[in-house]
Amino acid sequence: MIEPGTSAVGGEAVPDIPTRIRTGLSAGFRTSLKIIKVSVPLYVAVTLLKGTPVLDLLGRVFAPVMGIFGLPGEAAFAFVAAFLLNLYAAIAVIVPLHLSHFQVTQCGLMMGIAHNLVVEGGVLSTTGARGGVLTLCRLVVACAAGLMLRGL
Repeated sequence: MIEPGTSAVGGEAVPDIPTRIRTGLSAGFRTSLKIIKVSVPLYVAVTLLKGTPVLDLLGRVFAPVMGIFGLPGEAAFAFVAAFLLNLYAAIAVIVPLHLSHFQVTQCGLMMGIAHNLVVEGGVLSTTGARGGVLTLCRLVVACAAGLMLRGL
């Protein structure tokens, strides 16, 4: 039988509730700061770029590829953010683009499958898996899922 105040693993004491709340709030605050440090600058940058011809020009360059998935060319920036950084960065880019409900769903589906590719590919490689191959598989599956959703 497990003694009160200990856990089942190794007999370690379980912290009291105020300590757990303090620890959780502290960790949550640190995580929020990390997300804010990436998201706010990206949101501001995209919002500022919308007022210049740069975003329109680059959007036209990526429009043929993004159009396959029913997305505007500007959505390519969100994919770059998702692939290289994380989903929070991608959301920060998507918001000022004012995409439709379908387009946001399409981005969410594809980015949910293929996000943070650099870090996760590196982690996979350290486990002995073929990180490059698995990263390519994630990209292919994301594209296939995007095409299937577009077909619906």
